[in-house]
Amino acid sequence: MTAPLLQVEDLHVSFSTRQGVVQALRGVSFSLGAGQTLGIVGESGSGKSVTSLAVMRLLDRAGRITQGRVLFRGQDVTRLGRSDLRELRGAAMSMIFQNPRAALNPIRTVEQQIVDVLRAHRSMSVRQARAEALDLLRAVLIHDPESRLAAYPAELSGGMCQRVMIAMAMACKPALLIADEPTTGLDVTTQKAVMDLLAGLTAERGMAMILITHDLGLAARYCADIAVMQNGEIVERGPVAALFQSPRHDYTRMLVAASPRRDSTLADLAPGLPRPQAGARNDGVRVPGAGPLLELTHVRKSFPGPVHAVDDVSFVLPQGGALGLVGESGSGKTTLSRLICRLADVDGGEIIFQGQSISDMPARDFHRAPQRKLIQIVFQDPHDSLNPRFSAFDCIAHPLRRLEGMRDGAALEARVREAAGRAGLPEGLLERFPHQLSGGQKARVGIARAIAPRPKLLVLDEPTAALDVQVQAVILQLLDRLRREDDIGLLFVSHDLNVVRMLCDDLVVLKQGRIVEAGASAAVFANPQADYTRALLDAIPHFEPACHAERESVAL
Repeated sequence: MTAPLLQVEDLHVSFSTRQGVVQALRGVSFSLGAGQTLGIVGESGSGKSVTSLAVMRLLDRAGRITQGRVLFRGQDVTRLGRSDLRELRGAAMSMIFQNPRAALNPIRTVEQQIVDVLRAHRSMSVRQARAEALDLLRAVLIHDPESRLAAYPAELSGGMCQRVMIAMAMACKPALLIADEPTTGLDVTTQKAVMDLLAGLTAERGMAMILITHDLGLAARYCADIAVMQNGEIVERGPVAALFQSPRHDYTRMLVAASPRRDSTLADLAPGLPRPQAGARNDGVRVPGAGPLLELTHVRKSFPGPVHAVDDVSFVLPQGGALGLVGESGSGKTTLSRLICRLADVDGGEIIFQGQSISDMPARDFHRAPQRKLIQIVFQDPHDSLNPRFSAFDCIAHPLRRLEGMRDGAALEARVREAAGRAGLPEGLLERFPHQLSGGQKARVGIARAIAPRPKLLVLDEPTAALDVQVQAVILQLLDRLRREDDIGLLFVSHDLNVVRMLCDDLVVLKQGRIVEAGASAAVFANPQADYTRALLDAIPHFEPACHAERESVAL
């Protein structure tokens, strides 16, 4: 019998913190053979990334392996010295990190970074390394690779940076590749292209791969086996079809229930939460005959280049309605949301809010407009959008102080606590700072901050992109409840079409700044008319057991 390529035995990892020692891994054990693909799934804090960092011996100074072994080709990695580890990493074991922009050196070109990896592990001249770097960029399907060699990370899109990371990880043809959330934040077509690329390269080179993800659909599509982690332990492991069809552990069943399927509804994802009746406001009365909340007519926005970021876009959002804005990265979604929130000026066309044009006033002066507090935005990354020096209370209070002139006192405190309660944020967390909150808690602070001024329009820019499936389900139901209770209009900007289908009544599909399809969400999903829309829908990963057969069709 052939020995496993990687064998993890009874691995324990702890971290020293100001609050004491935290046990991050508790007896993790698994093995992986050459050419096999293992998916590790679980919520944030379950131990997925710590497992990968321990295998690579990349734990920071606060973390240490307290028990167990990591055997790679029979050699105990936990006992290797620094020089041996440098030889091992990159050459035999490689890792693709979750945030490619943070992992790449911002002051070195793509060529310099790939050449560094090649020359660190292989004897070759700079000219030979450059030629191989060019071949690697071609292998990861980067357009115009010659010009990309001279580019810096800041000049590349998220998908491009991820492909550069893959090229660096593949440079020395390692036997084991660890991919830690390699597609977080990417649109569905780029995600599929990146994962198909990884699957093809690992199959072509006979590599083993560990895919770490919170997306069960992605794991089902690209992995043969799945390990489910909770609280630093593997609670269940098995073949993908069997595990998702008949999960044995309660935690696995919860993850499966919270993950969107092709026909899921919001009620399916979190069945324990009550849903208000459609169209109900907090006073139980729907305003009859109300006109459109938001109307865009022939809106245009260009940037030097010239780049037509938004090109002749028109649509209507009714009061209390929910409209999804979807498309690939660079399609104009975020630019359009900034124009609507009056964070940028239009070049042409008109934006009408509650029957009045708001596009004539310069963006720099819009904070003085009475409509300012009625249009609020929830940003994609709650961590980056919260002031690290503000407590959760002050983050929520900030727009009330700035837009309504409220002073500290009982009235302000009551409004903050009301918004926090409606966003599902426990009062005990209001004194905490962003770094003391989980991703889901920070997302709730962002939502509470946006609803505190009692807006009529919420613009949501990828608000669930990096959230675990269970937290995502709760946040989506929260947004749906707020919309129905307060008659708030939602403009939901997302690359996750599953989420848009469940939350939004209508759908607008953007490509290169133009609308290629629009209509009722149910109709567009059932019968897409544009080839581009069909490509977006086909790229959505699902985790039904039938997808095991679909996964086999991918070049593994």
